[in-house]
Amino acid sequence: MDYTASKVEEMLAAQSASADTKKAAQAWKDAIAVGKDADEATNQLMDAISAHQTTIDDLIGFISSPAGQQVFGKDGSKQALAHARERKKAGAKFCDCAACRPCHELLHKFGREEADVYL
Repeated sequence: MDYTASKVEEMLAAQSASADTKKAAQAWKDAIAVGKDADEATNQLMDAISAHQTTIDDLIGFISSPAGQQVFGKDGSKQALAHARERKKAGAKFCDCAACRPCHELLHKFGREEADVYL
């Protein structure tokens, strides 16, 4: 429970977290706060975060797009793209941003996906 709570807090604090990720994390936190079944709440969280994972290829595509370049800026795009390509070369499957990483750590811990290169 403490591990999940810490990962939920990481998701909520991450600037890169999508609205869906934050909504799922907050729903878990709220369910636990009112004493709902922790296993059920955690399964719902796992379902929600596994539904919209950012693969390394999706990340590379986004960074390379005009929208991604607008988000990261010209220099930031180059750095982020180099980082993503380096990770892909090392065998990474997913984005490792501050929002995605705790999602993947949770999904791995609960047996919902294989470990990525940073786990």
